[in-house]
Amino acid sequence: MIAEHIRDASATAVVFGFFASSWFGWAQDAPPRRWRPLLGVGSVLSLLTAVAGGILTWRRWAEPTAFDADTSRTFGVVVGIEFGAAALGAGLLALRRRQDLIPVWVALVVGVHLFPVAALIDYPLIHLVAALVTVVALVAVPVARAREVAVSAVVGLGTGVVLLVAAVSSLVIALVGY
Repeated sequence: MIAEHIRDASATAVVFGFFASSWFGWAQDAPPRRWRPLLGVGSVLSLLTAVAGGILTWRRWAEPTAFDADTSRTFGVVVGIEFGAAALGAGLLALRRRQDLIPVWVALVVGVHLFPVAALIDYPLIHLVAALVTVVALVAVPVARAREVAVSAVVGLGTGVVLLVAAVSSLVIALVGY
């Protein structure tokens, strides 16, 4: 579960921490009242993790990374496809007046796009995150319907928790420096 390069682990803490706060924010669209404090705490912890990861990444900037000219280009292509697929799906869902499913679609695209990212930078933890975010996306609608909760709350909380745990794990890996 450990990244080949410590700098990549700290940078992963930045990225996952930032996006975890975004997902906790999306969950705040229409959550059950009792979830609100948890979502707020999740957002704050996510941002603190991102900042700590940012400081570590900055301090380790001269250290090796999995990113070179080839991996950076491939990463850009993967992220470009992710953004395109997310935007296209969101647009189609909006046209069909199914805006409630947009966060589920975006989570599914995020989960699937993380598989090639994990392979690209050789960081096994990201494979687990990819699988878990994909599962959250797949179960969000049935869970939301069964619990009579907004889909955005379910997918936002689930994805936020997965990303926050991965961000904290990456931060710990970067701090320990194996």
